[in-house]
Amino acid sequence: MKKATHTHKIEVKLREVSQLFNSMDPSPFNEKDLDRNAEDFIVSWAQEYPLSENVSLRIHLDQMPIDESDKSVQEAVHHYFKYRSDLTHLELRRLFKQGRTSLFIGLSFLAVCILLVNVFLTHKDSSEVWVSILRESLTIAGWVAMWKPMQMYLYDWWPLQKREKVFIKLSKMTVEIVPSKKARTSTNTPPSQ
Repeated sequence: MKKATHTHKIEVKLREVSQLFNSMDPSPFNEKDLDRNAEDFIVSWAQEYPLSENVSLRIHLDQMPIDESDKSVQEAVHHYFKYRSDLTHLELRRLFKQGRTSLFIGLSFLAVCILLVNVFLTHKDSSEVWVSILRESLTIAGWVAMWKPMQMYLYDWWPLQKREKVFIKLSKMTVEIVPSKKARTSTNTPPSQ
């Protein structure tokens, strides 16, 4: 039996829907970038929940939009997070490419260092201090050259992959616009005479 997934709500309170988007972005509405603070808020909340569980975005607005519908806001949010997932995927591919190059360089340098130690320093009188220092220095230098590729392949890739999965999840979440309490009370107040 498949376990039912829970949908977590991410709630944002804004004066108007335009606060959700970057005001400097000249793109059409459905292609606008999200405001950096809004994106950080939404992503940080989404990261709090397991990747296997769904999230939805509920936007509480003081001023309900006349021209933008829930659907157009949802499309704009989906478009933005799809774009961010594509960028993160490219960043991950670049990291692996750089990792392969770094690994090749590191292995080559390590091989040269070990070759130098074995060819030139094993026949020397090992009781001499400078021979010992040079042998150990070359061995350490060779392994230090492997630091960066090992870091990339062991540690650097998985946070990027997790971020990509979070962006993919956010690119599919439902987005709902609701009036805030302030907006509901102002519409229920009769006009003064």
